[in-house]
Amino acid sequence: MGNESLSKLLNKWENRARNINGRKEETLSIYQCDSIKLEALSRMYKLSKADVVSTLIHEALNELEAKMPYIPGNKVIRIEDGEEIYEDAGPMPRYLEEQKKLLDAS
Repeated sequence: MGNESLSKLLNKWENRARNINGRKEETLSIYQCDSIKLEALSRMYKLSKADVVSTLIHEALNELEAKMPYIPGNKVIRIEDGEEIYEDAGPMPRYLEEQKKLLDAS
């Protein structure tokens, strides 16, 4: 085993530890058909069902955040390259505020 192999192994362990340490146990109800799909993915990729679920939820939330629409409000918040940038009147500011409240409360 060369140095490169050990480096890859250490990186893999670090990434796994980061992922596990940042997780929180949750209980949720899902449709039976979805449970079967999750179990199939778990078996297919030799991952725990919890790993499959947490990864899918994480990726879905990232995609959802990226798709939240920017809706220009009435207030100019800054000027960039001579153009007025308006506050976001869409759902993102409310979403971020709710996240901040939850983080502050924990």
